[in-house]
Amino acid sequence: MANASRIPAFVNPESGTADKARTALERAGLFEIIEVQPDKLYERIAEKVARGEKRILIAGGDGTIRTAVEVIAGTEVEMAVLPSGTLNHFAKEHHLPTDLDEAAQVAAGQFVTTTDVGRVGDHRFHGTSSIGAYVTFMRKREKLERYFGYKIASFLAGIWTLIHLPTIAVELDVDGKKQSFETPLLFVAVRERELKVPTLGGLRRGGKRGLHVMAVHGRRKARLLAVALDAFANGVRQASRETELDAFMVDSCSIRMRGNRVRISFDGEAETVDVPLDYKVEKDNLKLVVPDPALAQKESDVPR
Repeated sequence: MANASRIPAFVNPESGTADKARTALERAGLFEIIEVQPDKLYERIAEKVARGEKRILIAGGDGTIRTAVEVIAGTEVEMAVLPSGTLNHFAKEHHLPTDLDEAAQVAAGQFVTTTDVGRVGDHRFHGTSSIGAYVTFMRKREKLERYFGYKIASFLAGIWTLIHLPTIAVELDVDGKKQSFETPLLFVAVRERELKVPTLGGLRRGGKRGLHVMAVHGRRKARLLAVALDAFANGVRQASRETELDAFMVDSCSIRMRGNRVRISFDGEAETVDVPLDYKVEKDNLKLVVPDPALAQKESDVPR
């Protein structure tokens, strides 16, 4: 266990998995369970960080974890995770157990590593940030979800986005070289990613560290859609040979566009931020509680 006292564990009482998360934490008997609404989470975590807590547990999905990363990254506090979201990308990418009882035991364990986070302005993110079509899709889905539910709303929002495919004018500065183009989607991720199925959006095995920037550009919608499908089917490295898709690894980049403010997404949740967007990677800036590395290695060696 991290220390003699109980580990603060934040749980959203309105989450669909709140009861299961609470039960797993109570069964472990090692945590101080703190129920807090999402709009108060940042503030409550900051209070614990200011008090000098050694370790803090976050129960939730990628968006909830991102809120914790905003507060904890760059401090000496260790972040533990109880994955209780829908997709749990963060947990899977860091080889954390998705079984809640197992995750609770890991969260109280002795193994801690460091991991990278991305930053743009005052905002941090642990996985991906996007500008353009995906944000439009999210906004449309949120409006439709009240009437049709999540799955149908997602389908309808996807069709609507493809039909309209809005584009934005972007000036991208990478390593002092400037490129100007119009794009329906610009994607920035922490560490090298893959768009090839079945690892769509996941970390590329043995991939590079830094920021993976992918920008689709051009004017013909049919051609842009073809490039996107090529990336989906054959992977980013193959699709990047097309002139309409640029993909490269950097430690930082600057993005300028029309207007002073823009709506972008961080780990699946949208926020409005100031322009220009100055992205950078903060390497080893987050302390993360993980399973026993020896056991994790044995599991990865088992044929599947």
